[in-house]
Amino acid sequence: MAGTLPATNRGSSTIALGPTTESPWIRRILITIALLFLLLFLVLPLAAIFIRGFEQGLSVYIASITEPDALSAIKLTLLVVVIVVPLNTLFGIAAAWCISKFQFKGKNLLMTFIDLPFSVSPVIAGLVFILLFSAHGVFGPWLLEHGFRIIFSVPGIVLATIFVTVPFVARELIPVMQAQGTAEEEASLTLGANGWKTFLYVTLPNIKWGLLYGMILCNARAIGEFGAVSVVSGHIRGLTNTMPLHIEILYNEYQFTAAFAVASLMSILAIISLILKHFIEWKTEKGRGGSSHVH
Repeated sequence: MAGTLPATNRGSSTIALGPTTESPWIRRILITIALLFLLLFLVLPLAAIFIRGFEQGLSVYIASITEPDALSAIKLTLLVVVIVVPLNTLFGIAAAWCISKFQFKGKNLLMTFIDLPFSVSPVIAGLVFILLFSAHGVFGPWLLEHGFRIIFSVPGIVLATIFVTVPFVARELIPVMQAQGTAEEEASLTLGANGWKTFLYVTLPNIKWGLLYGMILCNARAIGEFGAVSVVSGHIRGLTNTMPLHIEILYNEYQFTAAFAVASLMSILAIISLILKHFIEWKTEKGRGGSSHVH
């Protein structure tokens, strides 16, 4: 029967394995501890952000998120997201396609490079870009001579954000593509479809939910990135401050209400990303259940 756990034989007796062997009161204690932990470290801090942001009224809240420096930080953050997410999506699809569909020398090295941002501190990543593109860096003098400014400007922020968000789309797609194999693509090519049509009509429908999931994770990290962006931005008001940097400046200047107001706006974006993430997880599980039922 579906859903029945296997049994084990010990001598002549058969023991049915349940989902857990703990007594009910132990399970209640563990659940209570988990809920209290979430309440203490997630729910209450999040509630405190909104309470502090609105403590002086809606008019002050709106003024805090619409003053020129705040609007500049919001626009810059959204601009970085609009640039970074599509670029990392294209790279993630290409990298996942190569790793999952082909065998070649250097495959493990490529996977190591994709995982590198998970191992390197974002601050170190920012310092690397300083060494490469600052006025005294390796490429900085030549770039400045030709009118290209990377560090302490938008391109540097984009590069730093791309670095820290590179793995998300690729790492979501690689296991999905590996699990699907190459049979469907090979059949499509055998029937006369070219590579683009094969990807568009065969591969993409199979990976769409994993792709969207990776894009949402990439988007969330791009919005909230602080370390690498802080190093390369220069903290120039109205020009190179993203939302996290603007919040830091407001807090250091004791403008607590304004800082929490902008922080609440970032929290709203995070909550929207979380809702989309869970929706995609639900759709993915539903799709797997439907496909297993059909087969």
